[in-house]
Amino acid sequence: MTKLEIFNQLVNEGKSSDKVIFRPILMQFAAEYIGSNYGEFAADYKVLAEANYRCFEDFDTDMLGLISDPYRETSAFGAKVKFIKDGVPRCEDHIVTSINDIKNLRNPDVTKTERTLDRIKAAELLSKKTQGNVPIIGWVEGPLAEACDLAGMDKMLMNLMMDPDFANLLMDKCLDTAKDFAKVQIDSGCHIIGIGDAVCSQIDAMTYETYVKERHKELISYIHELGGKVKLHICGDTSHLLPQYTEHNLDILDLDWQVDMAHAREILGEKVILCGNLDPTIIMSKTQDEVFQLSKDIVETYRNERVILSGGCEISALTPYENLKAMSMATKS
Repeated sequence: MTKLEIFNQLVNEGKSSDKVIFRPILMQFAAEYIGSNYGEFAADYKVLAEANYRCFEDFDTDMLGLISDPYRETSAFGAKVKFIKDGVPRCEDHIVTSINDIKNLRNPDVTKTERTLDRIKAAELLSKKTQGNVPIIGWVEGPLAEACDLAGMDKMLMNLMMDPDFANLLMDKCLDTAKDFAKVQIDSGCHIIGIGDAVCSQIDAMTYETYVKERHKELISYIHELGGKVKLHICGDTSHLLPQYTEHNLDILDLDWQVDMAHAREILGEKVILCGNLDPTIIMSKTQDEVFQLSKDIVETYRNERVILSGGCEISALTPYENLKAMSMATKS
């Protein structure tokens, strides 16, 4: 079976017959693994694609991904982004400071702006290289995360409480661009779109329901209409948000290490693929045998369910190669 067939079997039948799927989030780790650096990984689609593909081959992962940093759409909107050799790119200015800025903010053509086009080219390159036989995960920023990128997190979170008109108008513009960016990535060969909205773990359930829930549902529904699957990624402890997800019709939900997978399964039911959720610091710091056993525990517990083995979030660049190989081996045991 191809990797895509294994994934489709997991989606349709509730388990994959060959193995448990393995898909860690690899960014700086991948860049340094091929002798490059994070700055080049984020700036050049050829480095992004090569780093992902080399790790896919050498660590026998089951999916490829285009995640790199939060600022592709932010740059497309007009913000200045600085690339850091050994760190995440930095947004050097918040271009939204008032509601008039939002009204004047134009949704970009993501096929023409440099950083969004760069990700599109990575999708095309990996799709061609794998001949459509490997699931490729594109990426968009969720509406609240992107609004924080444009306005600043402190200002945006304050305006959730103080200025609902500001918050709603900005998130609506971010949602429109997320849709545009998702569509062109699917058209370019992506099978799955990851939605990164990490800041949602920092708001309470009522605020999520008031501002974000319906926008997530709308974005997920739109991606499904395009024929894509959806992977929701919200870092941190999202236990309080799990009941909110029951109406989302999610395909894949990333769970960080703070969230109990059994509890998530109980709330969300059997249809959602749970992805996780070893603590990345444990993957980095434990021995190869310890990482293998911890991974095997997840595999044995959930092998007959919809599950993908991963870290709770990004794999640290300091992780020994042997530990990542141990996770991969555990999915076959």
